[in-house]
Order: sequence, then structure tokens, then C-alpha cells
Amino acid sequence: MVSKPGERWTTSDALGETVEAVRGARAVEGLFGAAFAFDPSGTFTYATPIAQTSIALTLEDLNEPLSVDSFLDGGDLGWKRSVHPDDYEDAAAALRHCLRTGEYFHHEWRVLRTTGQWVWHRFAVRPTYDTQGRITGWYGVGIDIDVYKKTEAALRERQRELSQLIDMVPSHLWRLGPDGEPTFFNRRMADFLGMDVADMDQPGMSRLDRLIATVHPDDATEFRNALNRSLASGERFAMRYRLRRADGVYHWMSSRAEPMRNEDGRIVQWYGLCHDIDDQVHAEDALRESERSLRQLIETLPALIYCAAPDGKPIYRSQQLREFLGFNLEDKDEGARSRLAGTLDAIIHPDDLSIVKERYGHSLGTGEPYALQHRLRRSDGVYRWVETRTAAMRNAEGAIVQWNGVCFDIEDQVRAQEELRLAQERLARASQAASLAELSASIAHEVNQPLAAVVANSHACQRWLNAEPPNIERAQKTVERITRDANAAADVVNRIRALFRQSAETRTGASIAAVIAEAREVLAEEASRRGVRMDVAVESGLPAVQLDRVQIQQVLVNLIRNGLDAMNSSSGLKVISIQARRSEETVRIEIGDRGSGVEFPERIFEPFFTTKGDGMGMGLAICRSIVESHGGRLWAEKNEPQGAKFVFTLPVELETTP
Repeated sequence: MVSKPGERWTTSDALGETVEAVRGARAVEGLFGAAFAFDPSGTFTYATPIAQTSIALTLEDLNEPLSVDSFLDGGDLGWKRSVHPDDYEDAAAALRHCLRTGEYFHHEWRVLRTTGQWVWHRFAVRPTYDTQGRITGWYGVGIDIDVYKKTEAALRERQRELSQLIDMVPSHLWRLGPDGEPTFFNRRMADFLGMDVADMDQPGMSRLDRLIATVHPDDATEFRNALNRSLASGERFAMRYRLRRADGVYHWMSSRAEPMRNEDGRIVQWYGLCHDIDDQVHAEDALRESERSLRQLIETLPALIYCAAPDGKPIYRSQQLREFLGFNLEDKDEGARSRLAGTLDAIIHPDDLSIVKERYGHSLGTGEPYALQHRLRRSDGVYRWVETRTAAMRNAEGAIVQWNGVCFDIEDQVRAQEELRLAQERLARASQAASLAELSASIAHEVNQPLAAVVANSHACQRWLNAEPPNIERAQKTVERITRDANAAADVVNRIRALFRQSAETRTGASIAAVIAEAREVLAEEASRRGVRMDVAVESGLPAVQLDRVQIQQVLVNLIRNGLDAMNSSSGLKVISIQARRSEETVRIEIGDRGSGVEFPERIFEPFFTTKGDGMGMGLAICRSIVESHGGRLWAEKNEPQGAKFVFTLPVELETTP
């Protein structure tokens, strides 16, 4: 039987010993696990059937000598075959030690099962003694602990992986006790600080004070107060502060900590995480400085700057623009009307509003840049001319994410251009008047002599006819001289008229579409300044026309400018329509406006007849003369729904006049 520690197993006689052995064997065989016994030399004297079956070794197999020396002298027995090679030497050495000293034997090794698997077992063996205290034998049991060992190994592996993860995670992990004393730093934090938790123990200074000493002096008080509040209230800790690295350099940290509580809700420890955000903080500082510089640049630029959402809704205005308009973005959020509509109605001149909405809507729909000159209402109610330009800002996929625009105050420029235009017109009229006066003097001089001769000869003819008797012969000669002088005067007039007729030799074949485009370009800026839209519609496939390009451009420019002048006082939509199409053997060009119309459609082509207060009445007369010299016609019609329409034709094939 197996004795308790300190007991001695005594025997009385052989019979009693046998009976006791039988009882002990039965008890052992009923134990859980593999029970066995061996003598003081290490030779097995007993093994339960379960033990022998599980390893497929009998007592003879277990005790089979595998070397010359006995087991105590370093030899091996047959039970070596059931022990894993990596475990045998340690197990055998430990057993020899116990056999020599009588110490209890406790050891674990892998046993080869009949299934061919190595299974972990834990073996416990104790000696029995006779009355003289001598060891009479050893009794032991082996228990299958394979599941336990595998679980233990898995736990160790999980612990190793967790420790490795904690040390490798690119952040500083730490743990505090309920009182705030540091109890753990991961490897990264220990390397950053240059010390581990155990290194923080200093006489007269707590670990927490030692940790706070590594915080930047400007942040330390706030750090301590925030941490104390969390420790007292159990609320989450979160703060940005500067922490001193091992080399003495401070780095910005973003730190958070959460409490872990037991089942009673009591805080048992705090788990914290620090991110090194030094680069981020410096980048944010640089970005803020860049934004400040950019905003300062925008606010100091001599322009009115704004931004809009992809649908055109205003989302930003520079300080100068806000001061110019006198209201903020949200001031035009008016019920059902959008902010864009409310803003445009409030700041755009009524005469320019329709063209601004049309052009801006076109840009929003197509993504094309927007550019227009119009009048903008200042906070004091005064409208000033501005030039507005807007372009779309797109993302990497090409989608519009924002519209950026700028307004330049061009009031002085427009006024200067208007004054320059008026000065040029006055100069042109003065030059025309001077030229007309000079031409009139020249015409008078050229015509005066033959006309004076006609008058003188008429008087002479009258005297010859009144004579008694009438001198018919002399009168006849005088009439011949009158005819000669009258023809001379007519020749002078014809030569003057020839000055206004273009010689056919300078005419070339040209596309009327190109001529119209050039004339439109000449007046584009003036039309934009006046808030007038020019719509051009040219029929495709028009044949070339023999014409003097400069003179036909002069006709188009004169007729378009007349249309612009006619709409100066109009309050509705201002549009100049220019159309060109084939009409039988001619090309028909129409210039229509939406002014007040023409009161005298026939007289307006007479020389020196004008409806303008400052007109000379020669423009339309010259235009008709030019068109007729090209073999065409020029007339005026009523435009629908309002205004006037000037129409002229040019022949497709013009015969050269000799």
C-alpha cells in the first residue's frame, strides 16, 4: 500500500502481508490513471492492466535491460521505449535521483500510446519504508494531462502573441492601477521614455509623479488635473500633451484611457493608449498657417471673390465682397426661393438680370467657364460695372465640387471707355463735318464754273432772242454752249459719285458667315457693356459672294450699332438677332432689334435725315449706296414682337460692271 508522508509500512507475518498486498492491488486497479510499483532499484514490480494495455508493454517489457549497467548506474530499461526521446534523459535522471535520496518523484513527459500518439502524462511516485526506515518499494500513478498541456501551450502561445502584439502595435500602451500608479508600459513606450515601469521607482517619489515629470511643463498641470478628475469620477481620460522622449525632445501625444471594472462596478485598473501625433500637429500648424496666409491673400486682393456649390448656391464671399454687397450669405435664404435666386435678384441690375441668369445657368448646366460684364448693386444702392469670371473646380473623377469666381470693379474703366467712345464719335463727326465741308467746297468750286457759265449763256441767249429781230443764229450757238456747260457740271457730279462707289476690281469671293462673325466681334464688348445679347444664325452651305469685305463689314457694323442705340431705353430683354440665308439667287441678311421701331421706314435712307439727336443722317444713306453698288437692296421692316429689322441682299453671282 502507499504510505502517507512520515508513515512506515510494517508487516507482521507472511500471511498478513499477502492479504494486504491483494487488497492494495485491488484498490490501485480501481484508481483513475495508470498505477504502478517498482522496487528500490527501479525495477517494475507491478503495473495495472490499463497501464500495460495503453502502452502495449508488459512488466517483462518494462524491465527489459537495454544496456549492461543497471538503471541506478546509468543503464536503461525497456520502459524507455514508451518515453518521448526528448523527455527521457530528464525523466530518467530525476527518477535516479529520487531512488538514491528517497525524495518524492514528480515529473511530466510524453508517453507513446498504442495508437502511435505521444500523450503528455504527469507521474507522481512515493516510497514505502520498513521499521528500520529503509525504502522497501515505490508506488506511483500516471495521469493523462495531454489536454491540459495542449491548453497550457495554447495559452502560452496566445500570451506570447498578445505580448508581441502589444509590443509591436505602433502606439504606446500603458496600464495604471486604480490609484493611478503605472503598472505596465509596452515596449514602444518604454523605449520612447527610456525607462520601464520598474525603473520609475525612486525614493520619495511615486511612479505617477515620475510619469508626470516627463510631461512638458506647460502641459503638466492640466495633465495632472485631467487625470485626477478621471480617477475620481471614473470618466474616460482624453488629452493632447507633449511628452519627453528619451533623448530630451518633446513630442505631441494624443492619449486616451478607459477604466476596467469588476462585477461590482469597482475600477480595478486603467488601460491607456498614446499616439505620437507630433508630425500631425506640426502639419496642422503648417496647414493653419497656410490657410491664414491664403485667407489673408484672398481678403487683400483688389477683387471681389466668391465660391459656390455645384448647383450654384453661394457658400463663401470674401470680406471685401461682403462689405460691397452689405449682407451675408444666409441673409438671402428666403422661404421657397433659393439663396442663388434671392442673391441674383438683389444684386444684379434689372436690365442685366436676364442675361446673367441665362449665362450662369448655361455654365452650371455644361460646366463651361462663365464670363460677363454687368452692373452690380453696391450696399449704398449704387450700381457699378463689374467683370465677373467663374470657373469650375473638379475632383480626380472630373466631377464639379465647387465654383470659384472673382469680380473686378471696372466702373472707372467702363466710364473711361464710354468717354473715349464718345470722344471718338465726336472726333469722327467733327472729321466728317470737316470732310463734308471740304467736300462741299470742292463740289461747289467744281460745279460753280459750269453753272456760272450756264447762267451767263442763258442771259445771253435771252438777249439774242429778245433782240429785234431775234438773232436766232447767235441764240442757237448760245444754247449749244449752255448744253456743253451743263454736261460739264453733270460730269463733275458723276465723278464725285464715283468716289462713293467701290470699284469691282477690289471685290473678292468671301464667306458671308465669316464677314458677319468679324462684325460681331468688333461690337462684342460694346454689346456686353450695354447688356445686349447677339444671336447669330447663318444657314449652312451658303455660297461665296463677290464683295468688298471692308465695305460690307461697315454696313453690318452700322446696322448693328443702330440696333444697340435703339435699345438704350428698353427695360426688357435686349437681343440683336443676325440671320443669313439663301433667297433665290441672293444671300439675305437680316439685323433685328427689340427697340421702339422705325417711324419713317422710307425716309431714313435719305441723306441728312436722322431720328437721333446727334446724328448726321448719312449712315443709312451710305449703307444703301454701298449695298446697291454691290447689286443688292437695303430696306427696313417691322420686327416681331417689337423693334425694327433691316434687311439687305447681295447677289450670289455679280456681273462685273465695265
